[in-house]
Amino acid sequence: MSSSTVIVGRVGAGWPARVADYVQLSKPRIVFMVLTVVAASALVARWGQPDGWQVVHALFGTLLVAASAGALNHLGEWRRDAVMPRTARRPVPAGRLSGAEVTVFAAVCAVVGLGYLALVVNGIAAAWGLACWFLYVGIYTPLKPVTAGNTTVGAVAGALPVLIGWSAVGGSLNFATDPRGLALFLILFLWQFPHFMAIAWMYRHQYATAGLRMLTVVDPSGLHAALQAVTTCLALLPVTLVTTLLTAGDGRWWYLAATLLLGTAQLACALLFLRRRSEQNARRLLRATVLYLPALLLCLVAATIS
Repeated sequence: MSSSTVIVGRVGAGWPARVADYVQLSKPRIVFMVLTVVAASALVARWGQPDGWQVVHALFGTLLVAASAGALNHLGEWRRDAVMPRTARRPVPAGRLSGAEVTVFAAVCAVVGLGYLALVVNGIAAAWGLACWFLYVGIYTPLKPVTAGNTTVGAVAGALPVLIGWSAVGGSLNFATDPRGLALFLILFLWQFPHFMAIAWMYRHQYATAGLRMLTVVDPSGLHAALQAVTTCLALLPVTLVTTLLTAGDGRWWYLAATLLLGTAQLACALLFLRRRSEQNARRLLRATVLYLPALLLCLVAATIS
């Protein structure tokens, strides 16, 4: 399918259905996670007292940039999506949106979003937004059928929203004097490995059919994926400890208890997955990661402003 291909949409589908397709094209779950990270990092950077409007502006610009990246990911993977049951009904492989429509939508979102960040927020936040967009669209997406190392690139792209939020409110990028931003970046980076290893195991057969070189396809036993999940869960424990030691206020001690509880629970799920690579244990690990990140960010923000 070329970008100029005209595809007939759903018969009788009105504008609500079209809007729903564009929302799906933007990968709303990922966008929501990205915006949550931007907001949390902005709050932490300014010790819970950022310029509220600056945060809103950063969220709006990031929303558009993330929507563009999600749309181009859909377009770049539509052939592989078409052969996987979990993705076959997405707007592009299902024929509800054409390549040209997706390209225009993605281009407008990228230009407006990056321009908004540069002009209304600041150039540093815009630069991090561009880096995140480029890594996700230009490197991560093409690497998925080439090497299992695509997950590492995707994890870097997934962690960069921390620096968008951090820079948007004037947070220091001198991590020698204020390492909280780096610690938060590492938390996001490491968290993605157990999260994606669980997904990669659950859908390994579909990924193999589509020709995606996920770690669970390269190593069908799942041992390397499980070991990666365990080691990154272990690494998260000392990294979150750094944020505890640097968090202001008396709330740091309950935050320490919360991070240890969350981290230990996630690690336990990863160890279960290592012990027995089953659908049940992979799904348990996935649920643990989905709960871990928002809970940790909420605790970090609460401890920062306490």
